[in-house]
Amino acid sequence: MSHELQRIKEIHLRDYDSPNMQRRLYKRTLIIVVISQIFGGAGLAAGVTVGALLAQDMLGSESFAGVPAALLTLGSAVAALLVGRISQRYGRRAGLATGFLTGGIGAIGVVFAAVSHSIVLLFASLLIYGAGTATNLQARYAGTDLAAPTQRATAVSIAMVSTTFGAVAGPNLVDVMGRFALSLGIPALAGPFILAAAAFILAGLVFLAFLRPDPFVVAKAIAKAKTNQSSPSDKTTKTITSNNRGILVGATVMILTQIVMIAIMTMTPIHMKHHGHGLGEIGLVIGIHIGAMYLPSLVTGILVDKVGRTAMSYASGGVLLAAGIVAAVAPADSILVLIIALSLLGLGWNFGLISGTAIIVDATNPATRAKTQGTIDVMIALAGASGGALSGMVVAHSSYATLSLAGGFLSLLLIPVVIWSRNRRKVEVSRN
Repeated sequence: MSHELQRIKEIHLRDYDSPNMQRRLYKRTLIIVVISQIFGGAGLAAGVTVGALLAQDMLGSESFAGVPAALLTLGSAVAALLVGRISQRYGRRAGLATGFLTGGIGAIGVVFAAVSHSIVLLFASLLIYGAGTATNLQARYAGTDLAAPTQRATAVSIAMVSTTFGAVAGPNLVDVMGRFALSLGIPALAGPFILAAAAFILAGLVFLAFLRPDPFVVAKAIAKAKTNQSSPSDKTTKTITSNNRGILVGATVMILTQIVMIAIMTMTPIHMKHHGHGLGEIGLVIGIHIGAMYLPSLVTGILVDKVGRTAMSYASGGVLLAAGIVAAVAPADSILVLIIALSLLGLGWNFGLISGTAIIVDATNPATRAKTQGTIDVMIALAGASGGALSGMVVAHSSYATLSLAGGFLSLLLIPVVIWSRNRRKVEVSRN
């Protein structure tokens, strides 16, 4: 570790201590993130689209249809913690490459589980596959390491919008990959996981080969140098308190949006299949949903930077409520209304994730940033796991409409949390 710090001091600070060089590295990092996220998006789409269907086919019951999403997000939680810790110690390159390559191994395991009809192997592989999902989400932070405060949400949005290309293509290749799998003697529902394995592995190799110099390592070195040059301030305690509140609010925004999105999205393919829709129609709806999760990101990022984190957090709650209501009243045979509902669901999640991420980056410093981000993504993943596991039970014992309405109204909790944060900030300002 001492050798690594010495290398940072001798090389990175010398080469990247000017704003111009930092901007060049920032732009180069974004290009690498964009390329990797295109592959990563294709990888995560497989589990979203057919994970529940594969488990239902192997288990023969709808009651446990939410288990794959729960396992995937539980694995994502563990991976988020590990990727965050690795990134904090060794840099984004090591953390993100490790996460994506692990996710690729998990996808390969799912294929073998389907061939051998092994439920145990399926569940274990879905846990490992979750590493790719966690890494795909954590990659959004890489672009913010050297971004100016007014560029942070935009940097996140660029990473997310690039995910769209792979994420939308993935679900719409379900039939193609299914036929390809059948030609190899593999169950059709395992076909998308063949694509996922190749996509995650390629995403990992892109980071491993090209993310040099590591933006997070450079950002830490720059922050360390600035700290050494400055004198202690009596505002330190106040800053730490403010940061803790920002971390709490940002985490809450992302956790609530994740629960609502995962719960409704997980059961939509089951709901559609139960009412006679084929894999092609399911892939279309989920593909558009994922597109709505990522494609608006560039505009969302600009809005979060210009309009503000608070306003976009409010907007997230309102859009998710609308999604839940539309999904609840949608006729089961109407693809159009389901597309509208799932598009709103994706858009509300997009608003929440980008505004919440920007709040987190604002509230942290490079000395602990990656570790904190990883811990928060653990909570997001666990929240998603809970939403995925409970969604199947709610639908089995009630209905898809009940699930959708419950999710929509749960999202309104975002509003009082943000109001509480603003009121606390105003009280502190008035006291000072």
